[in-house]
Amino acid sequence: MKTLTTSIAVLAAVAVMGGCNRTENPGQTEAVNKAQDTAGAATGLASGAVGAVDTDSFLNGAAIGDMYEIEASRMALERSQSAEVKKAAQRILTDHTASSAKLKALAAQMGRTLPTEMDERRKGFIDNLRAASAADFDDVYLDQQTAAHHEALLMFNGYARAGQDPALKAFAAEVAPKLEGHAELVTALDRESPADDTAADKK
Repeated sequence: MKTLTTSIAVLAAVAVMGGCNRTENPGQTEAVNKAQDTAGAATGLASGAVGAVDTDSFLNGAAIGDMYEIEASRMALERSQSAEVKKAAQRILTDHTASSAKLKALAAQMGRTLPTEMDERRKGFIDNLRAASAADFDDVYLDQQTAAHHEALLMFNGYARAGQDPALKAFAAEVAPKLEGHAELVTALDRESPADDTAADKK
């Protein structure tokens, strides 16, 4: 556990450093955008761990995660050249739209206010997804989705076990299996991605 905590802290520090170097121009090089996405994923692990035990962090993380998933998957439905990726994006879009509606209702009952826009990290993911070429789009989308769902699962499974609010714990337990299904789906598609195959052939 100590090693995992240390690793997360180191990755988060690297992510923060990477985030500080982000420019506002989404038309960056593929290598820079990929590095930023990787750094953002490391930050996500640390954020997910906090959201697993803290109600405010869970509410904010879940709301922003839904916003990101919805926008990214809408983009995938428009830009992906793969029928399977579009099918996955539609499933993710449908499930996260539903979970977003339930979360808003729960937050209203609790008297809590949810964020209404994405944080800079998720905006950066969207910028990099938007900047991806037609040939690279599916690979970027699947890489982002794999990382985003690992973060979400850490947070949802953790809150379902150790959260402070009973209704929110029940919500987390209800949504977690759907997130698990998304993670399995995008991970499998990511392994099959032509971009990954091409990179492997060059080694």
